[in-house]
Amino acid sequence: MTGRRALGRQFGWLWAAFVVSSYGTGLRFGAFPMIAVLVLHSGPTQVAALAAVGRAVGALVAVPLGPWVEFRRKRPVMVAMDLIRCAALLSVPAAFALGRLSFAQLLVVSVAVATADIAFRAASGAYLKGLVPPEDLLVANGRFESTTWTATVVGPPLGGAAIGMFGPMTTVVADAVSYLLSALGLRAIGGTEPRPARAGAARLRAGELLEGWRYVLAHATLRPLFFNAIVVNGLIMATEPLLAVLLLGPLGFAPWQYGLAFAAPCVGGLIGSRLAPRLVARFGQHKVMFSAGVLRACWPVGLAFVRPGVPGLVLIMVVQFGLVTCCGLFNPVLATYRLDHTPSDRVVRTLTAWSVSSGAAIAAMTAVWGLLAALTGPRTAIAVAGVLLLATPLLLPRRENAPLDTREQAASVT
Repeated sequence: MTGRRALGRQFGWLWAAFVVSSYGTGLRFGAFPMIAVLVLHSGPTQVAALAAVGRAVGALVAVPLGPWVEFRRKRPVMVAMDLIRCAALLSVPAAFALGRLSFAQLLVVSVAVATADIAFRAASGAYLKGLVPPEDLLVANGRFESTTWTATVVGPPLGGAAIGMFGPMTTVVADAVSYLLSALGLRAIGGTEPRPARAGAARLRAGELLEGWRYVLAHATLRPLFFNAIVVNGLIMATEPLLAVLLLGPLGFAPWQYGLAFAAPCVGGLIGSRLAPRLVARFGQHKVMFSAGVLRACWPVGLAFVRPGVPGLVLIMVVQFGLVTCCGLFNPVLATYRLDHTPSDRVVRTLTAWSVSSGAAIAAMTAVWGLLAALTGPRTAIAVAGVLLLATPLLLPRRENAPLDTREQAASVT
């Protein structure tokens, strides 16, 4: 299991589509808040609402998509979600050119993109499980993870430069085009994809909306991993706006220093994702996942001690490098474990439930920590999140409690 393992032409096109859309998203990083501030002259409350409402409402709208996508061919769904995201994003510069752009439109586009993101990720996870042999899933997920972190390193600085030279609409157009190219890449995969068989009633039943949550919460190992991921991601994301306020405000960091402090350490994500297959081959899936899960919780509390100047910049970069490296190692192992332990007829609903819960938790925690920062100050709120993160390893499963799903094993035999 090495990062150089050949996974075939079809995976190559899937990965290429993921690469181009990831870099497009990296280029667009921060574009909507900038448009809200610079073009629509929105205040802090509206900018915060733009980030929270898009994620929360998008998660809510995505709930019924899980059962709907589950029993359809996944590649056409992925292409459709790419085209929806392309069209939604292109509506922003089009409205701007016509002098009709409004804050309400930005909210609607944010919701549409967030919803399509969830549906695309769920469909792509199920498609990947059918495309790649089980022994190659970790290598494939590691490549996706390394691409994400590489795009995070390269995309925002290039996007910032493009915005500075050509305006904030530039990166929105670039991201829209990236989704169009992604759709073309998915079409180029070729081959036939069998339509999933649906057992039982032909129509969607209301109870199926919760099937993903039922499966996760009934699974001895996925359940603690689910709660751990939700809490960790929520606490980390909730402190991002507070760090921006602290660093760019009282501590006096320049914008380029702020960007450098969070972009450069993303190299750690590339390192962690590249190491994942080798470490799993040597130490085992559960041991690597548990160790990385424990280590990633130890870093964020250090951000509460940041000071002005070069020492503070170095501290942020060290903390972020450690955190991102552990996340880059943990994420592909978790993604592979989740696919290994979910039967094919529940993958989309399980991944949708996971994404919806994560998005809702991030939106809620961001709002709560914003209120806490208003009452106690951003540094105290960041410290509280860091201390709570130290307790999150208690949610990790101590041992491997579940073999590969017995129904999946039975299906492979028959």
